[in-house]
Amino acid sequence: MKKGNKTESVDDLRPEYDFSQLKGGVRGKYAKRFRAGTNLVRLEADVARVFDDDASVNNALRSLIRIAKSQVKAAH
Repeated sequence: MKKGNKTESVDDLRPEYDFSQLKGGVRGKYAKRFRAGTNLVRLEADVARVFDDDASVNNALRSLIRIAKSQVKAAH
């Protein structure tokens, strides 16, 4: 005989959360990107203030990668 699952679901949401007022939510909105392997990264606020958009973040990271690779080659 199997033991039943005796854990009870506890509703720990605050009463002021009124989900009936949420509009426009789309289930699976980013699922296609996720399956495609897109990585989403959250920047800390101080870092995000430095960049205007995602292209500038990517350019800065590519520059850093080039610098790091050149330093590794120079060390050998």
